Amino acid sequence: MSLNLITVNLGAPSVERAHRQLEWLADRVEDVFVLTETKAAAGSMLIAEAFAAAGYTVTMPEHAPGELGVMIVSKVATEVDTIGAAMDYLPARTAGVVVTTTGGPLRILGAYVPSRDASLGKTERKKTWITRFHAALHATASDVPLLLLLGDLNVLEPTHTPPHRGQFAPFEYDFYTGLTRRHALVDLFRHLHPARVEHSWARQVELGYRYDHAHGSAALAEQLTACEYIHKTRQTGPDGARLTDHSGLAVRLALTATTPLLTSDPSKAVRARPEPEPTLF
Repeated sequence: MSLNLITVNLGAPSVERAHRQLEWLADRVEDVFVLTETKAAAGSMLIAEAFAAAGYTVTMPEHAPGELGVMIVSKVATEVDTIGAAMDYLPARTAGVVVTTTGGPLRILGAYVPSRDASLGKTERKKTWITRFHAALHATASDVPLLLLLGDLNVLEPTHTPPHRGQFAPFEYDFYTGLTRRHALVDLFRHLHPARVEHSWARQVELGYRYDHAHGSAALAEQLTACEYIHKTRQTGPDGARLTDHSGLAVRLALTATTPLLTSDPSKAVRARPEPEPTLF
């Protein structure tokens, strides 16, 4: 048995796209979904409500109006991780749960790092979020050896191919390297694929960006059996779903969750919802 997880950027979906995303997620084998770029709007709420109605746990911080964030959906029992309470800036962009496994408790953290442009406001927003996230991760550090961070980090590794020189500031690269230097986390994709070039977002095929990441503690890296990008989510045509403009990133661990939930098909839960009664005026 293995524990399977995936992170996918939903792109603040419309209701129509949320239905398609839900159908795709319902067919996946993963036990835990870390969904980024969620929003307090009808599309994201449809996904959250459908999974909850189907028996999954849904952890979704309160989103301020217009703000984007993270949702963690699980078909195994979870407890809320302390990082959510520790993150005091744009808190919807961070979520965490703990699951019990055959290897002990596993902290699963989701993050959606703010993007930026050349404006001072968005640059300072990203800098502040990164600073507060480092502080929250440090403040919630514990003796639990298994930790997995998944999400759209909106940063590149310093050795990224292509280099995209000039598009990213030193503080952005420092965030990526700081996950290892400050928090002893391993880039799990690089752990298994030291030289492979893959991208999770691209305006043009040859000018892609590896924005979506999985980082884990050293103890977790010892349990890692697979870490692969799922490109179908952003492809069109017979083999692609074009559900979002990001590739998913799937992680498989040589662990077994000890508290599975009794779940059903979340897409059927949506279809089974009764239509609202007409209102007479």
